[in-house]
Amino acid sequence: MKKLIAFILLLTSATLFSQEFKFGKVSKEELMETVHPKDSTADASYLYKKRRTSFDYDTNKGFMVVTECHERIKIYTKEGFDYATKEISYYVPDSGERERVNIEKAYTFNMVDGKPERTKVTSNNVFEEKTNKYYSQKKITFPQVKEGSVLELKYKIVSPYRSINTLNFQYGIPVNVLDYQVKIPEYYIFNKRAKGFYSVPLKESSYRNTINFKSKYRGGGVVTSTKFYSQDVNYTGVKYNFNGINIPAMKDNEPYIGNIRNYRGGLEFELSATRFPNSPYKNYSTSWEDISKKIFNSSSFGGQLNKSGYYKDDLNTVLETAKTDNEKIVGIFNLVKSKMTWNGYHSKYADEGVRKAYKEGTGNVAEINLILTSMLRAAGLTANPVLVSTKSNGVPIFPTRKGFNYVISKVNFADGSYVLLDATEKFSIPNVLPLRCLNWEGREIRKNGVSNSVALVPTSLAKESNKLYVKVNEDLSVDGMYRTTYEDHVALIFRKNNESKKEEDIISDLENKFNIEIDNFRDSNKDKLFKKPTRSFKFTSEDLIEEINGKLYLTPLFFLAKNETPFKSNERNYPIDYRLPWQDTFSTTITVPENYSVESAPESIAIGLPEGMGVFKYQIVHNKNKIRVQCVLQMNEYLIAPNYYETVKDFYKQLVEKEMEKIVLVKS
Repeated sequence: MKKLIAFILLLTSATLFSQEFKFGKVSKEELMETVHPKDSTADASYLYKKRRTSFDYDTNKGFMVVTECHERIKIYTKEGFDYATKEISYYVPDSGERERVNIEKAYTFNMVDGKPERTKVTSNNVFEEKTNKYYSQKKITFPQVKEGSVLELKYKIVSPYRSINTLNFQYGIPVNVLDYQVKIPEYYIFNKRAKGFYSVPLKESSYRNTINFKSKYRGGGVVTSTKFYSQDVNYTGVKYNFNGINIPAMKDNEPYIGNIRNYRGGLEFELSATRFPNSPYKNYSTSWEDISKKIFNSSSFGGQLNKSGYYKDDLNTVLETAKTDNEKIVGIFNLVKSKMTWNGYHSKYADEGVRKAYKEGTGNVAEINLILTSMLRAAGLTANPVLVSTKSNGVPIFPTRKGFNYVISKVNFADGSYVLLDATEKFSIPNVLPLRCLNWEGREIRKNGVSNSVALVPTSLAKESNKLYVKVNEDLSVDGMYRTTYEDHVALIFRKNNESKKEEDIISDLENKFNIEIDNFRDSNKDKLFKKPTRSFKFTSEDLIEEINGKLYLTPLFFLAKNETPFKSNERNYPIDYRLPWQDTFSTTITVPENYSVESAPESIAIGLPEGMGVFKYQIVHNKNKIRVQCVLQMNEYLIAPNYYETVKDFYKQLVEKEMEKIVLVKS
C-alpha cells in the first residue's frame, strides 16, 4: 500500500512538472476552476511560480545579479483581488549604483463567451513609487480582474550588488508548482539558511561557463595607438534547483503571529566570501565577533560615537542638576527624545551623520541612538550600542551582517545589571523598548569592537489591572465604576493606541462595545511617562442582567469576560507570539439587592499550561449581598512552540467557558 501511494505521488509530481507553463498559454481548465482543489478556503493561488537567479557578466560593470520571474495567479474570490496588484521592491539610493526592474509581459485572462480572452497590462497600469530614501517599487495593477481571472506576469530585476534575494517557498495562498533555480559562479561563496517550517527539496549540481574579458591599452613606439585585448576565461559554478508541488498556504489570519514571513518556508542566501583569480580570499561574515568588528569599524557606526562637540552645551545643562547615574540616564534620555524626531528609517548605520542629524533635529534609528550612546559615555556612564533585528526583519540566529537593521543603547552597572534605551519612541522609558525591538537577542558592541548577546525581551510581566464595582438595582439596571491601570509595555501600547484619539470617540467606542452608558470618563497620566496611566469611568446599563422565570442571571465579570477563544484553527504550524510575558488581572465586586441571594455560582478553578508557560485562576466568593470575583490570566512565556497549540487552544476554551458561567440569583 505504501509503495502504491508513493507511486501515485511520484506520478502526480511528474505530471505537474511535465506540464508546460508557456507564457500566455492559459488553459480553459485553469480559467473555469472555481475553487482550489486542495484548499477550498483559498482566495487565490499560484498556479505556477518560476524564478531564475544567475550572475551575468557585464564587460563594463562585472558580474550583475539577474533574477527573472514568471508567475501565473488564479483568482477565486473578491478577497483574492489583492493579488491583482503586484509590488516589486528594488534598491534605488539617492546616489550610487541602483537596481533596475523591467516588466516584460503581463496579462489578465478571462473566459468570454466560452473562450479565453486576454487583456494586456499597459504602461498606464504600471506605477513607480519611492517608498523611502533607499527603495522604490514598481506597482502593477492588472485590469479587468474578476472572480475566475488568471493573471500572468514576467519581470526581471538586475542588481549590481552581489546579493541573492530570499527564496520564498510558501505564501499566504497555495502554490501548485514551484520551479526555482540559482546559479552561482565559483568566485562567490554564499551561506544558505532555511527559514520557516516548510522546505522544498534541493538538487545541487555544477555547471561551466565562459566569460570574455576585454580591455584596452596604449601601446606602440614613437606613435602610440589604442589597442584592445580580449581573453576568454572558463569557470565553474554551482547550480541549485528547487522543485515543489502543492505547497500549502500559511495564512496570517490567526492571532499572535508576530512576523508571519519568519515562519513561511524559504531559503536565505548571504555572501560569506569571494575568491577571484589573482586576488586574496576575502571573508565577509564568519562569526559574530568578525561581523561586530566590521560594523563597529565603519565610519558610519563606531566613528559617529567619537563625535561630541555638537551636543556639549546641551549635555552640560543636563549634568548641572543630574548627579546620580539614574538621574543622568533619565535626563540624557529625555534630552535626546526632546531634540530628535525619528524619520521612520531603520538602519544600523548613520545616514547623514550624527552632527547633521542633531542640528536638523531628525534622523534615522542609528543616528538618534548613537547620539544617545555618545552622550551617556560623555557623562561618565558605561554605555554601548546594541545591534538589533526588528520583528519585521527576522531573527538573526546565525552570524549575519544583513540580519541587523536597528540600533539601541545599553548602560551597564557595576553589579551586572543594565538598562536598555531607545530614544526613537516618545512613549518609551528605560527598559521599556518599542515592540518592534522585542525580537529575541541583540548584539552589544563594546569600545574595542568585541560583542556579546543581550536579551531584548523583558522577563518581568507587563501588567494590566482591571477593577469593576457593580451595584444591581431592583429594576435590574446596574450602576458601576470601572478602573484600569497599565504598567510597562502595556502602558506604552495604551499611550500609542490612544495618542491621536478624541475623548468623545473613545467613549463612543466603549459604550458600543460594552453596551453601557458612560459618565465621568477620565484618562490619567497619559503624558507622565514614569507614572502608570489609568482609565476610569462611571457607567450605567439596563442590559447586563437577564431575568428568566423570576431568577436573575449575570456574568460575574460582566463586559470584561472573554466570550470567545482567539484560537479557532484546527492546527497551527508556527509559534504563538505574545511579544512579551504579561499578566491581566480582573477584580469584580458586585452588590445585589438585599432581598436576593445566590442560588448558584461558578466554582473557583486554577488551570495551568505545561512547563509553567501560563496560568489561569478564577476565584469567586459570596457573602450575603456581596459577591467578589478575582481572575488572573498570566503568560510567563512570550513564545509558545506550535506543538503546544492544541494545549493552549484547550486552555482558552476552558477559560472562556468559566468566564461565561452565570451567577443565579433568587429572591429570598
